[in-house]
Amino acid sequence: MENLKLLSGFFKAIENDFRISTTHIAIFAALLEFRASRNFINPIQAYSIEIQVIAKVVSPKTYHKCMRELDDYGYLIYVPTKNKNKRSSVYFYLE
Repeated sequence: MENLKLLSGFFKAIENDFRISTTHIAIFAALLEFRASRNFINPIQAYSIEIQVIAKVVSPKTYHKCMRELDDYGYLIYVPTKNKNKRSSVYFYLE
């Protein structure tokens, strides 16, 4: 139920946001699916490839660009790591 609220809130927020593409939406939905599979923890810790597979985003460059933009636009907080052996953190704004 919590993910449904986040997804509904996200769709309302992006309704008039021309900056958001279908790739952003796919990644956000994939993040919520990944979160649901981890008992709805906040933040989630994930490797980019784990989210890319769910979102069907092949290019790491596209994934990282969209994640930075989702963070910049205020839809989530993305804390990337430069260490390939460590997962990045993604925080969701919970109301």
